[in-house]
Amino acid sequence: MTTPDETTGQPDPGPSGYAAARLRLLHEKTPSGPPRRAALARLTDDWLHALFTAAARAVGVQGASLVAVGGYGRGELSPRSDLDLLLLHDGSSDAAAIAALADRVWYPVWDLGLALDHSVRTTAEARKTAGQDLKVQLGLLDARHIVGDPAPTAALRTAVLADWRNQAPKRLPELDELCRERAERQGELQFLLEPDIKEARGGLRDATALRAVAASWLADAPREGLAEARRALLDVRDALHLTTGRATDRLALQEQDGVAAELGTGDADELLRQVYEAARTVSYASDVTWREVNRVLRSRAGRPRLRSLLGGSRPAPERTPLAEGVVEQDGEAVLARTARVERDAVLPLRAAAAAAQAGLPISPYVVRRLAAALPLPAPWPAAAREEFVTLLGAGEPTIPVWEAFEAEGLITRLIPEWERVRCRPQRNAVHTWTVDRHLVETAVEASALTRRVSRPDLLLVAALLHDIGKGLPGDHSEAGEPVARTVALRIGFDRADADVVAALVRHHLLLVETATRRDLDDPATVSSVAEKVDSLSTLELLHALTEADALATGPAAWSAWRGSLVTDLVGRVAAALAGRAPAAPRAVVTSAEQERLAVEALRTGGPVLSLHAQPEPPQEDDEPEPVGVELLIALPDRPGVLPAAAGVLALHRLTVRAADLRIVEPPTALGDASDVLLLTWRVAAAYGSLPQATRLRADLVRALDGSLDIQSRLAEREAAHPRRRGTQAPPPRVTVVPDSSELATVIEVRAQDAPGLLHRIGRALEEAAVRVRSAHVSTLGANAVDTVYVTRADGTDLTDGEATTAAKMVEEALRG
Repeated sequence: MTTPDETTGQPDPGPSGYAAARLRLLHEKTPSGPPRRAALARLTDDWLHALFTAAARAVGVQGASLVAVGGYGRGELSPRSDLDLLLLHDGSSDAAAIAALADRVWYPVWDLGLALDHSVRTTAEARKTAGQDLKVQLGLLDARHIVGDPAPTAALRTAVLADWRNQAPKRLPELDELCRERAERQGELQFLLEPDIKEARGGLRDATALRAVAASWLADAPREGLAEARRALLDVRDALHLTTGRATDRLALQEQDGVAAELGTGDADELLRQVYEAARTVSYASDVTWREVNRVLRSRAGRPRLRSLLGGSRPAPERTPLAEGVVEQDGEAVLARTARVERDAVLPLRAAAAAAQAGLPISPYVVRRLAAALPLPAPWPAAAREEFVTLLGAGEPTIPVWEAFEAEGLITRLIPEWERVRCRPQRNAVHTWTVDRHLVETAVEASALTRRVSRPDLLLVAALLHDIGKGLPGDHSEAGEPVARTVALRIGFDRADADVVAALVRHHLLLVETATRRDLDDPATVSSVAEKVDSLSTLELLHALTEADALATGPAAWSAWRGSLVTDLVGRVAAALAGRAPAAPRAVVTSAEQERLAVEALRTGGPVLSLHAQPEPPQEDDEPEPVGVELLIALPDRPGVLPAAAGVLALHRLTVRAADLRIVEPPTALGDASDVLLLTWRVAAAYGSLPQATRLRADLVRALDGSLDIQSRLAEREAAHPRRRGTQAPPPRVTVVPDSSELATVIEVRAQDAPGLLHRIGRALEEAAVRVRSAHVSTLGANAVDTVYVTRADGTDLTDGEATTAAKMVEEALRG
């Protein structure tokens, strides 16, 4: 309660009394969650009761009431929530008196700095506005009387609910469209690293929409876990308001540790996982509810015509067989009347596979019944394994069926190891999905590649399990290998097939990492991959899995260029496994463009540049996939080229997506001319247009002769326009990769991508007095992985000590 007034004994209507009580409530040891939200609503009710009572007496208004609507009407006040208030009157009082009453209530709220959403209306005006504005109508569904004449409030509630139910066939499709548009703008809460708890799909807005659907009496949401999910999201919003001191619903990265601490959750990852679980519950309930709404509306629309044709009798629902014990009815997969769940252990997987193959959702009530058939014996019967593979191979329709099983807990009953990756966040902007959804998406992508492999069943299962080691200590590929073998054996594969699945999981990153970070012309590169892959059939599966994994990760993880590098590597490894001579490199130095540049560089003794758009090969729709610009630089071999060239690109605000530096032999017709350095860059302008090649060349010449101080120029620009910092990136890691090359020492750099990164690496290597034989740059999202092959000045390998020293110098340069 607020502080009593000394003369009247009533709660102090002034802002100071309420503010003090509110502060105590929020910051003393009041139980968080629903008790605190309810207490805050009661406290606010008491204060507004006193304000309104005094104001109505002062201005002489009768027949009016103060009504809480929206979130306040539901009693869900977070620390920084708006107050949604309606001053309702019967129209009998003078307009000036009603305005004076409103001012005496609204101004004290504003004086406290509280956000206020307010309106003044009669019952008729409120109904008319609700009929025109869906958001107003939704708010009024939660109308709650606070103070004043209760009759207008009761009349309004009755009328609004009646209007909502009468208009449901018209308003619910409008609400459905509103939810879809919001989801398109805000994204899916269960997959976002910085989600909006309220607006994103699966958030509080959708939970409120489900309440509105239930109030229409047209359909109802699955109630299992829904109240708990809503409460969890509200608790997160409360903690977010308290930790930030702001009325925000976006759970930004920098706030997550504080919110986790406020809630007593382990850490930010565990917080996100809980948010994702709640959002998944709301999203699934929304999917089921809107499907039911649309089914009912279609049924109502078609019923009059059918009744007239059939003499008024109601036709029996049509049931079309899909599989043994499974039929289609009203656009859903349901159980046949003859199905015996308790006697058919394979029925859950057969129903799931049949639904996915038919492109149908599976009824949530059926899924609940199917739980009685589990668990399956271990190992699974062959029929169960076949149905499971059929489910995984159905493509996009697999996802809603999988989600239905997930919502009822059937997935973790089938694969207990799934619990560890369920709703697990991936703190990498390259990843679109949580770990579990990424695995399902990878199986979906793999389903389109099954014609390329001899064992599509192994490909699909490996796709589903390739990241199953995430959440375990150590490298997830290594940790996932024994887990995948265990699951494959339980599913019913024999030992040999289970070993193949385990090997695919262990090496699922091998091809793409090698192709983008290693020198494919180095014999050690091909032999190391061949040794790990061991057979042509495994290589075939690994190639398809690599593509499916990348496509399911997100748009930044795959392109035709990356695909061509992987295909090149696969061809070389296949030749090695078959005992054949390796195929010729895809990009040979004797191409017309490169030969022209090499000859010109040797003739002039300086750098020669070629800058032009380089689209990918045409896609299926015959439209090229633009990937920026290709920049070729050729010049006689000399020290300092890498830092100079990388620095010039940074000065011109060119973002390096990929790079390749290698020493090539000049055409034999040029005699004993020195070697030529050929740098192939894929770059994009950070903003604005691309610079002219002549300007790039002029600056490169100046950088090489020392008249352009790149380091100072970059430092000046950074000081003038420092980059905005988000969460603290992990420190750079520089390692020597032993036994990776027969020609040079390999140093690998993993760091946060930033302007001038490659320039700093090159400078550190120059200071270490090593020669860069080749370099391979791969940028994925905010992460850069740069691999350099280095030797002594005379071309010999570095000793272990020299290599360690060079790596340490690079790491120190990047940390500084």
